[in-house]
Amino acid sequence: METLPLFFTIAAATSAYLLWFYILARQLSGPKVWPILGSLPGLVSNRARLHDWIASNLRSTGGAATYQTTTLALPFVARKQSFFTVTCHPKNIEHILRTRFDNYPKGPNWQEAFHDLLGQGIFNSDGDTWLIQRKTAALEFTTRTLRQAMARWVSRTIKLRLWCILAKAASENSPVDLQDLLLRLTFDNICGLTFGKDPETLSPGLPENPFSNAFDSATEATLQRLLYPGFLWRLKKAFGFGMERSLRKSLEVVENFMNDTITARKERPSDDLLSRFMKKRDVDGNFFPGSVLSRIALNFVLAGRDTSSVALSWFFWLVMTHPEIEANIIREISMVLKDTRGDDREKWVEEPLNFDEADRLTYLKAALAETLRLYPSVPEDFKYVISDDILPDGTYVPAGSSVTYSIYSVGRMKSIWGEDCLEFRPERWLSINGDQFETPKDGYKFVAFNAGPRTCLGKDLAYLQMKSVASAVLLRYRLSLVPGHRVEQKMSLTLFMKNGLQVFMHPRKLEEVSTYTT
Repeated sequence: METLPLFFTIAAATSAYLLWFYILARQLSGPKVWPILGSLPGLVSNRARLHDWIASNLRSTGGAATYQTTTLALPFVARKQSFFTVTCHPKNIEHILRTRFDNYPKGPNWQEAFHDLLGQGIFNSDGDTWLIQRKTAALEFTTRTLRQAMARWVSRTIKLRLWCILAKAASENSPVDLQDLLLRLTFDNICGLTFGKDPETLSPGLPENPFSNAFDSATEATLQRLLYPGFLWRLKKAFGFGMERSLRKSLEVVENFMNDTITARKERPSDDLLSRFMKKRDVDGNFFPGSVLSRIALNFVLAGRDTSSVALSWFFWLVMTHPEIEANIIREISMVLKDTRGDDREKWVEEPLNFDEADRLTYLKAALAETLRLYPSVPEDFKYVISDDILPDGTYVPAGSSVTYSIYSVGRMKSIWGEDCLEFRPERWLSINGDQFETPKDGYKFVAFNAGPRTCLGKDLAYLQMKSVASAVLLRYRLSLVPGHRVEQKMSLTLFMKNGLQVFMHPRKLEEVSTYTT
């Protein structure tokens, strides 16, 4: 009998919570809110097209005269975390990323989930820990020696490996997964730049690499933590089962690789990023310990591999479906090479474009920017709210809640980019004369490289790498999609293609290239 009062107390409290949750949730703008379940049915039923679903909900909040902000309701979590705000309006994004930057850090939930892999590296830290790494990295990324080192790694990987693999596929008329090749290429390049060590994952036969595989597995398992309540993945970690078990094993491989690399660099310093950070000091004036150096380096690998390769994958797919844009790109590359290498077109394909030549490819840069507008490598980003705040559109965000700014949705808003926002049109990034690349006057319309104090330091290097790879492929080959292959988004923090990018390589004749220069 004594259990009855307790039962009724729990039932009453639960009923009161659900009533409060439902009444409050009904006042929010956003997807339909169900009794007890809140917005979960919509999230679950649209999980395969999550980014488009978010964009659709944001579009439904209003037209050009209103800001695009919506709120999702999740039951049975802490009161302030029952609702999280999603926005895509530039004014709100500027408020989050610049105006009140200190009020919107990564936050404890994100940092705890990524701590085992990234520690307190630059992409998983806030405050002084982030600032000292940011300042140190900023000094290195502005040096010409780093640009030259990146150019050497990119050119070497293209000439000695990528071209060989593509030539073999073309001669045998066999398809290749271009997304996989690009992931391997950018991984080798960023490892070379960061560690001074080439893992050679992009080689004939496409060999497996223990560090690469472990890093992929660890990244995937870490991302899974964000999809579940914190207590659940912590429980799985404590008992060592599921993805947490594979994460532990992967981290052991990553740790061993990093320890060996750091030891080698201490014995023989080079001009790579790891060697440069070894000479720097932390906020207390001490040299970074090995464990911290390891995480700093891994942060750069994570940022430098996936983002560029994913962007290039979507770029090549878009170019395949827009032959007139492909022709414009080939025409521009041909004009630059005619100026730098003369009329002998055999010399045009002997060496990949160097970074100085790539610098001149204005239209190609516009096409890459347009790709990132429509298919940003990181489609959604998340921030934690420290203190109660009001966004520029009047949306109240309580302390302890989360705010998501949807980069994917920004590029799909007519009120932001115009009636042709869904069209692939590089010309929107060019000056009236078409000879200069122009970023939007409102810089927060385009945040594929982040914005504000956390703007990507490697933005210029990323463009140069992508332009070098894109020109190296398109100057030699015309691409076509394998019949029946479906290009779909993979639902993850990075906008991978779910099934890869299966293509055939068709050699481009030099006579065909010459027609673009006349």
